[in-house]
Amino acid sequence: MDITIRAARPEEFEAIGELLVAAYAADGLLAFGTDDPYAGKLREVARRAEHAEVLTAVDADGAVLGAVTFAAPGSPYAEIAGPGEGEFRMLAVAPGGRGRGIGETLVRACMDRARSLGLSRMVLSAMPHIDKAHRVYERIGFTRIPERDWEPVPGIRLWAFRADLTG
Repeated sequence: MDITIRAARPEEFEAIGELLVAAYAADGLLAFGTDDPYAGKLREVARRAEHAEVLTAVDADGAVLGAVTFAAPGSPYAEIAGPGEGEFRMLAVAPGGRGRGIGETLVRACMDRARSLGLSRMVLSAMPHIDKAHRVYERIGFTRIPERDWEPVPGIRLWAFRADLTG
């Protein structure tokens, strides 16, 4: 796979934001399509990069194929992480990059980053109906932690997952 995972560059922020919105909308994760209020949050890549790490997957020509936000402990982007846990959010892969392992590679990059910080676990939240993503997470070693499921807004339930990074 001729894909590089690296920190997103400022000149890529707009493209990453649009990729996230398009991917979330295509997967039915935005109730109101590209006009959903969460779409604005997805487009705030520059702001996220100030408080978390935005990683991107690029091909040999530098085209952005996917992105994810890694939130270290203390980051305002860590929603469910507790002590010793890293969290990733806003994972998306462009339609042309799907089926190539890019999403899994981005998740593994977040796990490696968490290990490099001495963290013992990685957590994430996901919509209940994204079965393909759940299967990827489980294959990598994530398990459900239903006691940490939550609602960011009333009526939107998110499932919590955790992977141990030690051993």
